[in-house]
Amino acid sequence: MLRSLLLPLLLLAAPAAAQTLPPEQAALKSHVQFLASDALRGREAGTRDFDVAAEYVAAQMEGMGLKPAGAKGGWFQPVQLVTFRPAEKAAWTLTRGTAAVPFQFGIDFVNGPVPSSPDFAAQGGVVFAGYGIVYPEGQRDDYKGLDVKGKIVALLPGTPQGLPNEVEAHFGDDHQKARLAEARGAKAVVILESAERREQYAFEAIVPYYDYQRNTWASPDGVAHIPAPGAPVVGYVSQVGAAKLFEGAKIKWTDVLAAERKGGRMPTGALPGTLATASKTRVRTVETSNVIGMIEGSDPALKSQYVVLSAHLDHVGVGDPVNGDRIYNGAMDNAVGISMILEVARSIQAMPQRPRRSILIMALTSEEKGLIGSDYFGHNPTVPKDSLVADINLDMPILTYPLEDLVVLGGERSSIGPAVVAAAAAEGLKVVPDPAPEEMFFVRSDHYSFVQSGIPAVSIDTGPGGAGAAAQKLFLDNNYHKPSDQIDLPFDWNSAAKFKHVGLATALALANADERPRWNKGDFFGVLFGGYGAE
Repeated sequence: MLRSLLLPLLLLAAPAAAQTLPPEQAALKSHVQFLASDALRGREAGTRDFDVAAEYVAAQMEGMGLKPAGAKGGWFQPVQLVTFRPAEKAAWTLTRGTAAVPFQFGIDFVNGPVPSSPDFAAQGGVVFAGYGIVYPEGQRDDYKGLDVKGKIVALLPGTPQGLPNEVEAHFGDDHQKARLAEARGAKAVVILESAERREQYAFEAIVPYYDYQRNTWASPDGVAHIPAPGAPVVGYVSQVGAAKLFEGAKIKWTDVLAAERKGGRMPTGALPGTLATASKTRVRTVETSNVIGMIEGSDPALKSQYVVLSAHLDHVGVGDPVNGDRIYNGAMDNAVGISMILEVARSIQAMPQRPRRSILIMALTSEEKGLIGSDYFGHNPTVPKDSLVADINLDMPILTYPLEDLVVLGGERSSIGPAVVAAAAAEGLKVVPDPAPEEMFFVRSDHYSFVQSGIPAVSIDTGPGGAGAAAQKLFLDNNYHKPSDQIDLPFDWNSAAKFKHVGLATALALANADERPRWNKGDFFGVLFGGYGAE
């Protein structure tokens, strides 16, 4: 039984104005009209407003004849959304021989939270491992010659110059670096204030905000997830504190800063003394859910393989007023993406022949809080993990202008890319390179959670051609994550229909192909996460 008594009303939500459009465009608009209405108050994950939106999506799936593919035979996959922050200012101790070296909160360090171990402590020698990157393709191993087993690893934030943008984005995440440290036996990681980071945001400015709220998910046993629970990032050390850690070492902190500025070889090695760290974490959990429906495949040999069509359902809720409006409706971000996956499913359901592979239609929670719904599914899939063969993600296509081209994030990394190119060409659209690779969008949407599970994945976006670049800048400057991202934007519903056709044709191409989608041989992410075809 569906959980909301509002469903009969929700199914009647399409406005009369939408009926002036051709039926396909009207259907797309009707979903956006409801999901981005003030009644849903911005669909923030963990609120009743999001739950109503999830009920709407489930009702639409049921109405078009999809099969439920969530948990326990239902439409919903429950996700425990965890919010956490440091519970107190920690006391750390630095000793060298028998002498205690003053090491003070707010001057030398600030502690970070460890939600997987809310009362965390680690003590050991400290080893400086530069940026903490292991990148064989770039002939780089910052741990070469270092023994960090049982030690606390100190790292610089960010990445060295010269890495490909998407590789830089991956290694720029401190928690991904912590995974490398954990794999080598470290017990904790501290991040040191680099010269570049200090220029961006000085340590002293960070201190008052050290206890800001973060988000993750909890596993079914209630333990909060972090990428490296055995060697978590436990704090941030100022340049003043770093100088104390390096005092008496063979390598000098001043030489590290000089190497950072020049881009030269970074000195690494053990530092004298022992550091005792601690972190107490305050954790709060609320319930949310992914919504998952299935179109069962027709080929007895292939229907146990699944192509995923995903979009995130949540937005950022109610916030600071702008021109008196406090509801951040999220029409373009990402009610329109949900509208697309629903109408792609409807089109497939109307076809006389089902696709050969099965297709999962997935409305994801908590993307705005850090790709949490997709990451949870990647770790806890509702179908066997090795049966997931591809993800096509649709996130915030800006649809206020006549489309001329598309951008396919990750398209050059797997066989999905050519399928999107062919689907776009059928609509008279080109596929062009990402015009803003420095923004690192590849790691900023839900498809990246599938990538990290070894599954070939792309996110299809609208392109800069024609009026595109100006229209996208206008939206990002004036409407992105603002109350004005609502249904009264000048949507080009003809472009929306074209975009839907591309998603539909891509999903069908992957679902009907003789061979399962594969990573390009040697692709960095495919190899890193053990994806099919990469080795």
